[in-house]
Amino acid sequence: MAIFIALSAMLYSIIIFRMPLGGEVTLGGMVPLLWFSLRRGVKAGIIAGIIFGLVLMVLEPYLYAPFQVLLDYPLAFGALGLAGFFKKYPVVGVGVGISCRFVSHFLSGVIFANFFIPAGVNPYIYSAAYNGAYLIPEFIISAAIIYILARENVLNYNLQAQ
Repeated sequence: MAIFIALSAMLYSIIIFRMPLGGEVTLGGMVPLLWFSLRRGVKAGIIAGIIFGLVLMVLEPYLYAPFQVLLDYPLAFGALGLAGFFKKYPVVGVGVGISCRFVSHFLSGVIFANFFIPAGVNPYIYSAAYNGAYLIPEFIISAAIIYILARENVLNYNLQAQ
């Protein structure tokens, strides 16, 4: 678990595009967590995601309120562990994990809109557009990498068979 969290942290630091209020498109920063979830299951994936969220909170804190911190870090990244429900359909698992991460960030954006949304702007539309702007490209990158790993049968690689 520690290795996959560290791999995610390394890849998460390779930023293609950074949003001004948090969130970025990375070079597959979520892939190790998704891969871990697909291999080890939901429970282990959620735990790894929560730990990674806490690590990320220390590395790049965007902290406005306690509940916002909970939504944007441990819950959002813990949601990636839900990919583990879809071991036979890994790209679907990527979609579910990242979609659930989106929901967590979306709720945070709507609830805490007064911190950063200009007056008169619909918080639902703003939050959906803002979070979709980086999570859709992140999904495409992650899904492509997981697809390649699945096609090459790397996701099912059994270390104990050696």
